[in-house]
Amino acid sequence: MKNKVLTVLCILFGLMMVNSGLNKFFNYMPMPKMSEEMMLIMSAFITIKWIFPLVAIVEIIGGILIAIPKKRALGAIIILPITIGIFVHHLVHDIASIAIALILLVINIWAIIANWHKYQPIIKINS
Repeated sequence: MKNKVLTVLCILFGLMMVNSGLNKFFNYMPMPKMSEEMMLIMSAFITIKWIFPLVAIVEIIGGILIAIPKKRALGAIIILPITIGIFVHHLVHDIASIAIALILLVINIWAIIANWHKYQPIIKINS
C-alpha cells in the first residue's frame, strides 16, 4: 500500500516538475504578482541567460525519471537540488506559500529513502 501511495505521489510530483520545466521554455502559465525583491531576483535570473534553460532541463528530466518506478532513484537524486532550491526560496522570500514547497521536498526525500538500497553501492566504503 505504501508503495502505491509513493508511486502516485511521484507521478504527480513528476508531472508538476515537467510542467514547470516546460513552462520555462514556452511561458504558458501566467506569472504571479511579484514583490520588488522577487522582481530583482527574476531580472538577475534573466540576465544569466543559461540558468532558466538549465533548471528547466533538469526539471523535465528529473520529473520524467521520478515518475517511472524503475528510474525513480535516479530521478529523485537529479531533482533534489531543484526541490531544495524551491524550499529555500519559499523559506527566505515567500514563507506564506511554503506548504507546497515542503510537500514537494518531503515527497522527494521519501523517494530517496524508499530507494536507499540503490544508492548503497555508490556510497559504500570498501575496506
